[in-house]
Amino acid sequence: MRQAGRNDPPGARTEAVIARFLAVNPIACAGHGLCAELFPERVTLDEWGFPIVDPEPVTVELEQHARRAIAACPAMALLLRRGPDRGRIAR
Repeated sequence: MRQAGRNDPPGARTEAVIARFLAVNPIACAGHGLCAELFPERVTLDEWGFPIVDPEPVTVELEQHARRAIAACPAMALLLRRGPDRGRIAR
């Protein structure tokens, strides 16, 4: 939470929006391609069938779709990360 701004009513608190980014663990990924089928708005496949993740943040409207793709990944290689470090997961 953040403190209320100048234009907010006295005593008001508002939720801070934290950007979430889809990330893929390239070591765990087996290239099933299910993520691209379930979340084509942010995932495409390369010529070998491995995901290419859009670096843009996942919007609130698309977060449910992202979570569905994450849950369906047979290799458990997808996740939503907070903040600016996005794309591939460093191990």
